[in-house]
Amino acid sequence: MTIAELFEYTFIRHALIAGVLASVACGIIGAFVVTRRIVSIAGGIAHASFGGIGIAAFFGISPVLPALSFGALSGILLSLLGKKKGSLSEDTGVGILWATGMSIGVLFLSLSKGYTGDLFTYLFGNILTVTVRDLIGLAILDTGIILLIFAFFKELVSISFDEEFAEARGLPVLMLQIILFFAIALTVVVLMKIVGIILVIAMLTLPSATAKRFASSIKKLILYGIAVALVDIAIGLLLAFRFDLPAGASSVLVATVVFLLAQLVPRHLH
Repeated sequence: MTIAELFEYTFIRHALIAGVLASVACGIIGAFVVTRRIVSIAGGIAHASFGGIGIAAFFGISPVLPALSFGALSGILLSLLGKKKGSLSEDTGVGILWATGMSIGVLFLSLSKGYTGDLFTYLFGNILTVTVRDLIGLAILDTGIILLIFAFFKELVSISFDEEFAEARGLPVLMLQIILFFAIALTVVVLMKIVGIILVIAMLTLPSATAKRFASSIKKLILYGIAVALVDIAIGLLLAFRFDLPAGASSVLVATVVFLLAQLVPRHLH
């Protein structure tokens, strides 16, 4: 079967569009996650969001808002924790929120009698089941991420490179940190259907980590990150369709291979 013939399938077209939308979120937010070195925090927010999925399953509602609420609340708590001197370390806070969110999710799922639903999808993703309604939701969430970052781009860049200097300049560091963590929570929801909660942190970091080797500015890092994420997801999707593999896991493994190959490129060729 040729690539052209693949596009005859509606679910493949939907999956590729979803891949484009997911790549935008990966590239934008991943650039800040990698630059600011908050991969563990992003992971904590992602896994805490699973609590919202469990509650959504219990009440029989869409998981988008509950997952977003859990993720955003986790981000706020981590921001406040980071500003409180002498309290629990940020790393400890991430571990607590990570475990608590996942446990709440599992607990409510177990209380959802007869629930089978999309548990596997939310954990590991299934881009091949994306519907038109999902695409509209992804587009709305992407728009929110773009607007949020565009409105606070310079300020977020400042706190990403030197938080103490940004604070000395009078920037509202805590508020900006909350905004960034909220954007991460939005991205988790965008990627939830594509690669799932378990693999979301990989797609938030691998494409941008690959792009960072070639980018000389954060704007280029974002653009390159979007391009790399799109390649990773597209190749992963094609491999999944061709060999009947999980699309999310395939995309992450492709992203890993691309990252490793990028490390072989001599720096003087960048």
